Amino acid sequence: MLSNDLTRSLFDGDDDEERADEAAAASGPASAAPAADLPAGTLALLRQWVAAGWLRRLDGALAALLAELDPEAPPALLLCAAALAHLEGHGHTGLDLRELMTQPSRLLAWPTEGLAAWDAAWDGAWQGTGATASLVALQQQLTRSATVRATETAPDTGQPLVLEGEMLYLRRYWHHERAVAQAVRQRCGEEPAQALEPGALAQARAWLDRLFPPREWVDWQKAACALALRGRLTVITGGPGTGKTYTAARLLALLLAQAPDPTQLRVALAAPTGKAAARLKQAIDSALGQLEAGLDGLLDLRELTERIGAARTLHALLGARPDRRAFRHDARHPLELDVLIVDEASMVHLEMMAAVLAALPPGARLVLLGDKDQLASVEAGAVLGDLCRDAVAGRYDAATRAHLAASAGVQLPAEYADDAGPRLAQHTVMLRESRRFGGAIGQLAQAVNAGDRAAVQALLATRAQAEDPAIRALQGGQPEALLSLACAGRDGAPGGYGAYVALLKDRPAPGGGEPVQRAHEDWVRRVLTAFDRFRLLCAVRDGAWGTEALNRAVPQALARLGLRPQGEWYVGRPVMVTRNDPALGVFNGDIGMVLPGARSEALRAWFLDGETLRSVGVGRLAHVETAFAMTVHKSQGSEFWHTVLVLPEQAGSLLSRELVYTGITRAREAFTLVTARAGALEEAVQQPTRRVSGLLRMLDPGAARPGDSLP
Repeated sequence: MLSNDLTRSLFDGDDDEERADEAAAASGPASAAPAADLPAGTLALLRQWVAAGWLRRLDGALAALLAELDPEAPPALLLCAAALAHLEGHGHTGLDLRELMTQPSRLLAWPTEGLAAWDAAWDGAWQGTGATASLVALQQQLTRSATVRATETAPDTGQPLVLEGEMLYLRRYWHHERAVAQAVRQRCGEEPAQALEPGALAQARAWLDRLFPPREWVDWQKAACALALRGRLTVITGGPGTGKTYTAARLLALLLAQAPDPTQLRVALAAPTGKAAARLKQAIDSALGQLEAGLDGLLDLRELTERIGAARTLHALLGARPDRRAFRHDARHPLELDVLIVDEASMVHLEMMAAVLAALPPGARLVLLGDKDQLASVEAGAVLGDLCRDAVAGRYDAATRAHLAASAGVQLPAEYADDAGPRLAQHTVMLRESRRFGGAIGQLAQAVNAGDRAAVQALLATRAQAEDPAIRALQGGQPEALLSLACAGRDGAPGGYGAYVALLKDRPAPGGGEPVQRAHEDWVRRVLTAFDRFRLLCAVRDGAWGTEALNRAVPQALARLGLRPQGEWYVGRPVMVTRNDPALGVFNGDIGMVLPGARSEALRAWFLDGETLRSVGVGRLAHVETAFAMTVHKSQGSEFWHTVLVLPEQAGSLLSRELVYTGITRAREAFTLVTARAGALEEAVQQPTRRVSGLLRMLDPGAARPGDSLP
């Protein structure tokens, strides 16, 4: 068996298309005829589909590579390989063979335009494979090839593809999914969780009653802390304003109170992006500070806050190295931690979750915080969504219900009980009460999340008629109207980017000395804060309504207000880091502002983490892009006083319910919807994101088929 390094390289990094070209060239020219022993000219057919735009070059290149590795590869394998690569590009971790056979158009999410031609082409190719009789017939064809490992029957010899039951994987995604499933099972306990001993139970009850005021209804925040006491994994999900970090702060206080030696408790905070990490640290510090005031000196939470240190990106926590894909910390070199809290866990893709679980010591506690309804990572996997499969229903068994009653005084209604509930459910809590999103923005987000098209339309119409400044819609608008909104805001939500541009001229005179330095830092903070009040969020990068076009148009429009967008680097250019650079201390997703230093006109990119300023000379930043407009994906972990969501005329499967929900929930006080055509929002609401995964099946083999978690 040849090495699978080339196969793996097709899916590593950001240069997939270029690597695909190289792989295709290595496999022969695109115009070459398919091998004579390949029925129906499968490779030639795939090249036609690539030329038609139905597949990426990368998708066809994988099939060509497999044909090179195994000249006897059956046509069904080559079609499945192209489909598998296509799905990986859309965030799926594997290929559900049963769904491929029964609903290929639904699974592969081909564009509506030209769908009939695609269906006919796929059906014709598939009928010629001889694998249409049954799922078993297809599985038998796939396992005839030496490039496929059937986990139940074949030894591992480094095959590039892995077949496990009804799921076909690229080898590395199968490895990551299996590793995550194994780690989650171990952390949830291979056996049902044991009750705390009476003394610890009584102590927990006393502290939980002190940390949470009495309520007449179910206190899910209190329940989450109680569940975390008896497990090494706790998943806390909930929408904006439900108090996820509030709960995490009280959990830290509880763990500190229960620790034999509180001064030795080692805690770390992390998130996928620098912005999310900074917000997590700020929220935890604020919550602990407020909590300490009511504890009458019983716990030294200030000392705990200082020992926690700064929150870090997951890349920084694990020790990203510029020269290698592997991290410094792994199973052989674990993190020295007792508690790890990870915020915005919906953004954590499969490979990163596997790395975190591998690097965490077996006895450490992992707390995942996130909104299961937000967009999943751009990269493959939707781990939080899979882990939260039972979050809404609860499914708490008798032992868990007894533990909640004894340790926290929480009596769960019968609707959340299930004596056959899976072990993962006993470690998962959904926070259900939002303290921030009770107004128009919250109602709109809930209607979108529920897929209620009529409610969405009614909210937009009635709020506009009532002149509610919280939400507005500009449907079928023009780019000029969007640029005007970007510059000055709108009625009820003034300012736009013009507010930060106005502050640029207030720069203190350059010079030395501590007073000048303090004045300069204060100015930088005011500029960054003003910029962060407003943001344009886009569904796509390309086209007139995408980030690339808007990031060219907005600075030109702001030139009328005093911005001088001349050259690559200019005063007032907002930048977003697009690649981790641990040596500089900047990470993918960090957003800063190009401004001069305190002593000279030399330009630097300034970043604000909570109240902490840091800067990097612009000449050292090789991987940044202008950030007046950013994709909704990149906005996760951030909040803006006024958020503008821009939906293009056509975006295919990219325009989804989760994308709209995520965009809406980035807004704190004002939300504006701008669409290139009327009806785009309603269409997106009815198109939930689908991610194929075998993680649930690996966690609980008898619970579900791989695709059962999909809507």
